[in-house]
Amino acid sequence: MEIIRIDFNSEIRFQTALALGNFDGVHIGHQELIKSMIKNAKERKLMPSILIFENHTKSFVYGNGPRLINNNKQKNDFLEKLGIEVLYTMKFDRDIMQLGPEEFVKDILIQKLNCKFVTVGSDYRFGYRAEGDAKRLQKISKELDIGIEILNPLKDKGKVVSSTLVREYITDGNIREVNHLLARPFSIIGEVIHGKGIGKKMGVPTANLLLKNKYIIPKKGIYQTETKFDGKCYLSATNIGINPTFKDDELKIENHIIGLDEDIYGKDIEISFFEYLRPEMKFDSIDMLIEQMNRDIDYIKKNSDLQSY
Repeated sequence: MEIIRIDFNSEIRFQTALALGNFDGVHIGHQELIKSMIKNAKERKLMPSILIFENHTKSFVYGNGPRLINNNKQKNDFLEKLGIEVLYTMKFDRDIMQLGPEEFVKDILIQKLNCKFVTVGSDYRFGYRAEGDAKRLQKISKELDIGIEILNPLKDKGKVVSSTLVREYITDGNIREVNHLLARPFSIIGEVIHGKGIGKKMGVPTANLLLKNKYIIPKKGIYQTETKFDGKCYLSATNIGINPTFKDDELKIENHIIGLDEDIYGKDIEISFFEYLRPEMKFDSIDMLIEQMNRDIDYIKKNSDLQSY
């Protein structure tokens, strides 16, 4: 997949079909929209493309956008797997924000992206103060000879699939439902940093994670996970919490990687979540904590077939 920043460039090599939206998390609703755009692009001999703002629009407008379901690299990798051939990126700034709906279509979609077909959701908003909606885009597109497809929101189990719903499930610890809506495991990436070494003293060493992006954090508790490091995947048990047995009060992400016995401090790892096992608990003794940790690890080893994505 080719990634092109278009702030100071225009596409002159070919005509494009575009999927438009924030694509926050690239959930199954987004995937349906993108796949439909690709189908239309192939039928019309257009380049299947997507336009994404590098920064979330709400982050610019309100100064504090939503926490990330995935970072830009994770998003881009998955878009490529879906079949996007060209990813156009640009920074959402005051100049873009102040474009009216007609200006946005003419200046960005046509002049910069050479667009001949767009696919959007029925809730799509664009232009200054979000004055443009899907119906207005349809009217403008017709006037400018651009094809358009508008898709209704996807529903799953009676609920509209949205990034907000995905975030709710993550904070509730409902990881199975999260992964269903993403059609892949929810994962976070960070750097392994030194902790207090408590896990190692108990015979269950943990890698403490320093997040490099503003991810949404799952509910406190113990999770069955899979850790990717140096191109290899390992079963793992991940604790998100404050270590109440040791009277700590700082939220940590601690990861025990099963079968990995090497120094990985300073390295980046990716943790994929599969199941919420239990809440974080305060134990009366360290021995009771160790016993429970070993039970958690045994459970994960016996149920590793959960990794089916």
